[in-house]
Amino acid sequence: MSVKVTDTEGLRRIRLDRAAKKNALDHHMYTTLSEAIETSPGVILLEADGGDFCAGNDIVDFVSLASHEGAVEDLPVFRFLKALTYAQMPIVAAVQGQAVGVGTTLLLHCDQVLMSEEARLSLPFLKLGLTPEGGSSLLLTQRIGHARAFEWLTSGRAIPASEALSTGIANRIVAREALEAEALRVASQLVALPLSALIEAKALMRQPNLVWAQIVREGEIFLARLKSPEAAAAFAAFLKKA
Repeated sequence: MSVKVTDTEGLRRIRLDRAAKKNALDHHMYTTLSEAIETSPGVILLEADGGDFCAGNDIVDFVSLASHEGAVEDLPVFRFLKALTYAQMPIVAAVQGQAVGVGTTLLLHCDQVLMSEEARLSLPFLKLGLTPEGGSSLLLTQRIGHARAFEWLTSGRAIPASEALSTGIANRIVAREALEAEALRVASQLVALPLSALIEAKALMRQPNLVWAQIVREGEIFLARLKSPEAAAAFAAFLKKA
């Protein structure tokens, strides 16, 4: 099982469970994650097993996207992004180790993000000949400003937890051994609030239609870039090393 979903009163815990692959997301995982978010009866806590939160897209599935000819909305990854964009329930994320590509951009859709001290974010899209995805061209710029967002996206460097905190990507940093307990405590505080008021408050703070339109626009460019010589060379080099 690559995604574990467990429910307690008012809380759905969704845990990435593919530690051997650093929790890289494949088509099946995207579908399971989408269903778990779409049907959640309460607050969502997004966690991951192992030393890393998420290494991004599974490279084999990633390469296969280059042959997709239909609408971007038909792809499992875009169902997942739409579920995040239109999620009524608050989402808390607990991040350890690496969060790469979509592992970082999904955090921009979460309502509270906790990171362990050694956690680091990276957005390597341009190094792969690709462009930003997941609404990050809009959401990251809104969060940290154009100049800093542009530098993060073009450098592809690892962003330490301390910088994520200072720029407003994360709410707090905790020791690795305390991350799960602290994330559960934060989520439980939300569960204790009146659910209808919580849903309405989140809705007032979000602009899902605007974000989704940007995700689709990004996706169309992203899929075109997947067919580019630069992306093909980058993926071929990666697969040769794997």
